Amino acid sequence: MTPNPTEFNRGVISPMECIKEGWALIKDQYWLFFGITLVGMLIGGAVPVVLLGPMMVGIFLCLQQRQRNQPVDFGLLFKGFDLFVPSLIVAVLKMIPIFIILIPYYIFIFAMMAAMPHGSRASSEDSQAFAFGFIGMELVFAIVIITVSLLVEMFFMFAFPLVADRKMSGLDAVKLSLKAGRANMGGILGLMLLNALFGILGVLACIIGVYFYLPIAIASQAVAYRRVFPDMGQVGQYPPPPPPQSWAA
Repeated sequence: MTPNPTEFNRGVISPMECIKEGWALIKDQYWLFFGITLVGMLIGGAVPVVLLGPMMVGIFLCLQQRQRNQPVDFGLLFKGFDLFVPSLIVAVLKMIPIFIILIPYYIFIFAMMAAMPHGSRASSEDSQAFAFGFIGMELVFAIVIITVSLLVEMFFMFAFPLVADRKMSGLDAVKLSLKAGRANMGGILGLMLLNALFGILGVLACIIGVYFYLPIAIASQAVAYRRVFPDMGQVGQYPPPPPPQSWAA
């Protein structure tokens, strides 16, 4: 019986185990994956809307190749361009919610600049009230932007891997990623927070430490993806994680 490519597992992401398995996945070829990740992120960041999608798909192609115990070479990164259109659609859809939030934010900034009290008629009380109002609204917008960004990352986490692994269209990959993300919200949130924590520790370690952790963070996402979406050719190879008490001891 042919496996259904839209089926996925629920509640199978154990954050710390994904990070451990992500490190185990790449540790014997760490510098290769470091180079793949660094080059992919640099190229993708040059023109994010256009190049980020194929680069992320290329990175996940390399990780999925490694998960299948097949040889990985640097050139595989650029195979993401073979899936340029679906990866571009995912990247565009992923950025739309952020742009929707940023537009009113920039309108607010310009409006506050225009309303800023100035000149000799501006009293100190008016200036203080304006400053407190501005800071308060900035905090509100910051909270909204962080929340929306977090939700976008959670629900789009599997979109690029789905394009790489199952060659889905961009829209289908996003729809399925949204469904799987909702079914695994707790594990995804825990994984994101742990990766953010280790990333902050990397920043504290002379700043560049975060770049050395980045391949592990993305590898942990590849592990989480494979737990949720088993290999179509080897269904059942990636069972759900054991109960927490069996590995936390």
